[in-house]
Amino acid sequence: MKGPEILLGDLAGREAAARLEDGILQDLLVDSTAPRPGAIYRAKATRPVKGQGGMFFDTPDGSAYLRGAKGLAPGDLRLVQVSGYADAGKAIPVTDRVLFKSRYSIATPGAPGINISRSVKDEETRVNLRAVADLFADILGEMGLIIRSAAATCDLQEFEDDIAETVSLAAAVLSDTASGVEKLLEGPGPHQLAWRDWPDAPTRSADITDHSVYAQKTLFPLPNGASMSIEPTRALIAVDVNSGTDMSPAAGLKANLSAARDLPRLLRVKGLGGQIVVDFAPCPKKDRKAIETALRTSFRADDVETALVNWTQMGHFELNRKRARPALHEVVA
Repeated sequence: MKGPEILLGDLAGREAAARLEDGILQDLLVDSTAPRPGAIYRAKATRPVKGQGGMFFDTPDGSAYLRGAKGLAPGDLRLVQVSGYADAGKAIPVTDRVLFKSRYSIATPGAPGINISRSVKDEETRVNLRAVADLFADILGEMGLIIRSAAATCDLQEFEDDIAETVSLAAAVLSDTASGVEKLLEGPGPHQLAWRDWPDAPTRSADITDHSVYAQKTLFPLPNGASMSIEPTRALIAVDVNSGTDMSPAAGLKANLSAARDLPRLLRVKGLGGQIVVDFAPCPKKDRKAIETALRTSFRADDVETALVNWTQMGHFELNRKRARPALHEVVA
């Protein structure tokens, strides 16, 4: 099928969603048993981490860790939200900057004001969206509202309903006055995430098995006979780029640029995050700037936070990527 398409199904008994573009897998979400990002807890502070300004919390799903936990003492209760997936044996990463995210809007408790995504360029559209959002000014109080870019093409009544549901949910969670450790809101699963974050494509139920098999591969072809292998280890993600049978002087650079453009997509579909080391194909040092530019351009369009670190003394390139989803090889054995 030409254009974008979303497939909803399951893998190994777990809810799953795939996004395709012209038949090519662009993203793959698979549920896991780990706490989902977006889940909100009423958690109890247990132990500060001296020198790091962090605090451990008790939650119904186990121990959680909050960075920058100022003004907290053991025994204090705090609303926290799961911000990513933890390494094996580590505490759940959480934030106390709780957000309520929907398809067209995001409610931001403690951060008042109405803001429209910069991606919405048309001035008339911005005026219309702002007029709808202003209807909720009195209800919002100290809660802010972010209007997402997807709202630019939706029906205004649908947009208004989305804000009403989002603000109502946020108010219900924030008004909870019970005590004790409790999960107040479950994080979104793959199907809900597909509805929320991929609004621009038709959706259908389908078997996702073949796409999962593709994503679990280690070796991926690149143009001109080149290839890229991606292998997770206990310590890091190892990426190796090979120029293949191309013996031309620019073979290394061509393979490396192709790898830089496709690396974000493959990390997404494999659900990989953490420390990443790329062993690019041999090429002159003068070509490194072009490779860095290609990396920055491709990761700028990716929705998972990734820091491009630098070249090592051995000529490898290092990245650090947020663990925003469970690793596919751990979820689908």
